[in-house]
Amino acid sequence: MTQSHFLVPLDFSEHADQTLDYAIDLAQQVQARLTLLHVIHVPAWAGRDFTLQIAELETDTERAMQAPLNRVRAAGLSAVNVVRQGVPWHQIVEVAKARQADLILMSTHGHTGLHHVLLGSVAERVVRHAPCPVLITRRHHVTSRSSAKEK
Repeated sequence: MTQSHFLVPLDFSEHADQTLDYAIDLAQQVQARLTLLHVIHVPAWAGRDFTLQIAELETDTERAMQAPLNRVRAAGLSAVNVVRQGVPWHQIVEVAKARQADLILMSTHGHTGLHHVLLGSVAERVVRHAPCPVLITRRHHVTSRSSAKEK
């Protein structure tokens, strides 16, 4: 039996951080290995003028990815970081295929209305094109019991 493999795209948001916690908990239950992915969105119009800035951004991103990697390893799990450039949903799907992920765990910002129409949803596109199941986590707001009773 082969070890399960989870792909966890990260955008450095608080919600993605919560999703990583969930991925760690789930991976510990099944002893899965994790690939942590960050995609640097490079617009199609970005030409050679941006090469130096993109290289610097990639270096900064690799540095920032070290903390999530350390969290996963501290939990006793095997993990690697991957930094890619391109369209986020497409890169997530490509990495899932290339690394033969069994599950993608990712957050969604839950945009609706005009914002969703104009920008689309990375999560929605990943779900449509992924080669494996996708588990989407939504931001959950924690309210204390006392404030909930007061309402």
